[in-house]
Amino acid sequence: MGRRVLGVVTTVIAVAACVLSSIYVVGNDKLRSVDDPIDPSAFAWLSFVAAVGAAVLLVWRHRWPVLVCGLTLIPSLLLAADALAALVALAALAAARRDRMLWLGGFLVYAATSLAVWRDAGWHESVTIMGTWIADSGPGKVIGTVVTAAVLTAVPLAVGILRGTRADLRERERTEALLRDEMSRQEERSRIAHEMHDVLGHRLSLLSLQAGALEVTAPETAGDVARTVRSTARQSLEDLRQVIGVLRDGRDFHLQGPVPTLADLPTLVGQTRQAGVPVNLTVMLDMAQTAPAPLAMAVYRIVQESLTNIVRHAPGAPAEVVVRGGPGVGVALEVVNGLRQHPAPPSPGSGSGLTGISERVTALGGRVNIGPTTNGTFAVQAWLPWPPG
Repeated sequence: MGRRVLGVVTTVIAVAACVLSSIYVVGNDKLRSVDDPIDPSAFAWLSFVAAVGAAVLLVWRHRWPVLVCGLTLIPSLLLAADALAALVALAALAAARRDRMLWLGGFLVYAATSLAVWRDAGWHESVTIMGTWIADSGPGKVIGTVVTAAVLTAVPLAVGILRGTRADLRERERTEALLRDEMSRQEERSRIAHEMHDVLGHRLSLLSLQAGALEVTAPETAGDVARTVRSTARQSLEDLRQVIGVLRDGRDFHLQGPVPTLADLPTLVGQTRQAGVPVNLTVMLDMAQTAPAPLAMAVYRIVQESLTNIVRHAPGAPAEVVVRGGPGVGVALEVVNGLRQHPAPPSPGSGSGLTGISERVTALGGRVNIGPTTNGTFAVQAWLPWPPG
């Protein structure tokens, strides 16, 4: 809004200055002594009308800078008018263009300004305002014309280039801000995808394993398994509803309920045991309750995704989870599972779970190693730094 008001004020001042300069031409008695077949008074009024027309054209100098700059040259080239309107138009041209058209326009405006100053200085001590600055004869006229025209042309040219450069910088900053917003949204979408992959993937994998267990479960224990299946399905549905709400409303995504901590690892492992995977958990942590939230969340998610990977690709294989460390030494975790003698049926999924583990570890400045071991097991080994404080 402020720039728009400033632009309107600048236009009004420029038009007013050009009109006042033209009035000076009409009111100058020296023009009436010009030896010209045209009536001097009519010539003066013609110059005035042309100059006012050129001044009015300045209103559109930013919309059509090349056309306006060309038209405003006419009064100073053909009539007794200053090149003031052309100089103002040149500033707009310099702000809009930075190519050959600018330098061509600058040269033409300089030529028109030089011609106007030279001509006006020789008309009985000058007719226009520009002509009053120059001697009417001798070397001083040449030098004065060249220098005056150069200065008059350079000022709007420099102002226009500066204005255009600032506009380009503002546009670049606006574009960069849009890109930052888009990157932020992309990062948020990626974070949502990772969180839902970890949470829903784990629960749905357990759900699939538990549902399959119903087929071979004794009738007296089938009810317990069915209740576990129902609870897992309800939690998964609630998580899915949250994601749908985020995608619909565009609000920030945060899973409802308490944020997982290191103290929740036994519960996580217990859920996996209920699904039929024999998992042994060993936790040796100093001051686990003081672990920063990002660190605790990362450890929890890494263990969760590792167990999900076992449920999908090696259901029933024994697993070992070891988490140890503390402040100053970081957290080292290892999830190892035996390999099945017969490959498990293909499990649907994006295959991005292990990649997500690597991304989490890297984001916190840790190290990770994932893959088969020499003793015939599959291991996820990671180390995460424990930030001070």
